[in-house]
Amino acid sequence: MANTQSASKRARQTTKRSLRNRRVLTRLRRMQKGISAGAKPEAKDVRAMISAIDKAAKRGIVHKNAARRRKARLNKSLGGTPAATAAAE
Repeated sequence: MANTQSASKRARQTTKRSLRNRRVLTRLRRMQKGISAGAKPEAKDVRAMISAIDKAAKRGIVHKNAARRRKARLNKSLGGTPAATAAAE
């Protein structure tokens, strides 16, 4: 239990942020499962996933290097040349 008013406010903020972050991470995992379920993912699905990853990284929910790694793997799953997948971003 928080002893001060500022500590109790901090606890409330932490709870809200944790719920928000969990919701975003769950959405990312669901999107990833939807993409990896098919043999070859569609470009529009991959673009939506990359956009969601970028937003999560911008907010600090996912570490920026982890976001880059996920995006690289998604682009690799699309196939083709690296220049062609970079243009898809």
